[in-house]
Amino acid sequence: MQSKQLLPLALIAALLATPLAAVAQDEGGEEESGIFSWNAALTSDYLFRGVSQTNEDPALQLGADLNFSNGLYVGVWGSNVDFDEQGSPDVEVDYYVGWNTDLSERWNLDLMLNRYTYLGEADDYGPLDYNEFITTLTLDETYGFVLGYSNDVFALDDDGWYYGVTGSWTIADRFGLDVGVGHSTFGDSTGIEDYTDWSIAVNRDFGPVNVSLGYHGTDGNGDDNFGDWADDRLVLTFSIGG
Repeated sequence: MQSKQLLPLALIAALLATPLAAVAQDEGGEEESGIFSWNAALTSDYLFRGVSQTNEDPALQLGADLNFSNGLYVGVWGSNVDFDEQGSPDVEVDYYVGWNTDLSERWNLDLMLNRYTYLGEADDYGPLDYNEFITTLTLDETYGFVLGYSNDVFALDDDGWYYGVTGSWTIADRFGLDVGVGHSTFGDSTGIEDYTDWSIAVNRDFGPVNVSLGYHGTDGNGDDNFGDWADDRLVLTFSIGG
């Protein structure tokens, strides 16, 4: 059985293989440039809609995408996780496929089907994997409107909806400001109360590295659902991509 430390190392090696291959093809001059993209981040806490997924500990996150000229894309993204339960998983890996297109000079549409999967859990831990369809409308590359739906949210065999609004601005040509608010609703059989999450973050590029400091929180229902994992907190993230 792989240890908790070995699983993230295996994930890192697998994800880094794709961007390294892309560099080799570009140097040969025969392949279309820009089809591959990748990203990596080190964050003080992995939050999903305001809730810690790492028991309030740091996370290493890696992703890789194939982006096609017709707007289609496929990708994979991974992070370590810790749900502080006996036999719980050590790694989350998301697989997704989507389509992105400009509707006009001001509006962009993104449609994505995401598969959340988890690795390292004990055989008797129970199912965790589930799908979510996410639609994002973006206005002037600044304002985002997000709608997510799953018919099996958190693998609980019931519906889950997510409604979100985001904003992103450049401040004094050096800093970025990102704000967001979202609301999650759940089918009655899940036993999870509907709750609201929010965030505000400032970021700046230092060479190829982007550094972000954000303040995140949820309402009282978030605290009731997830306890300390949904408390207000500062999150520091270092990210890079290409």
